[in-house]
Amino acid sequence: MHQLVYITVVLASFGFSVKGDRSYKSKHTVSNGGPWGTWGDREMCPNGYYAAGFSLKVEHPIDGDDTALNGIRLHCVNTPTGKSLFSDVIMVTSKVGSWGTWTKTKWCPSGMLMSFQLRVEGPQGDGDDTAASNIMFECSRDVRNLVGEGTSWGEWGGWSKYCRGKGFCGIETKVEGPQGSGDDTALNDVRFLCCD
Repeated sequence: MHQLVYITVVLASFGFSVKGDRSYKSKHTVSNGGPWGTWGDREMCPNGYYAAGFSLKVEHPIDGDDTALNGIRLHCVNTPTGKSLFSDVIMVTSKVGSWGTWTKTKWCPSGMLMSFQLRVEGPQGDGDDTAASNIMFECSRDVRNLVGEGTSWGEWGGWSKYCRGKGFCGIETKVEGPQGSGDDTALNDVRFLCCD
């Protein structure tokens, strides 16, 4: 028991992060996020790790109250080049909606996630609102963009500012919880943190 307490104290003194306490250089946002929900906790890759891939939690069309994008998971690796075997991957995610399943991981061919676009369906009045439906990332050192396996509802907004550090290292998501008999939207917006 004393050894466990000692190990915990030693790890804490070296700054290993459990939840959003890693310092970051900048926060990256887009202007077209949905209006519903509340922001979840900031979740960070451990020190020295950066996001080289991502996966999405998506509810595909069900001919009813659709929610589309429910969660975004960053896949963090411990190399600033992104050219590893990805054998040491740590996944982090902020607040996640209740519906859907996780997609396969999309990896940058080389480098890290550096900027993003969000696809969002605007308010539908009396119709079925879904809010965010997909995401696209730009990787460092690569001309191709990584497009998520979300749905096609809504329009793509503009790009976030480009990370001027080594890559994205943290995430915060805005999610609307279950509305009972009301209209559910799940994930509405996201912010990414950029680290040196």
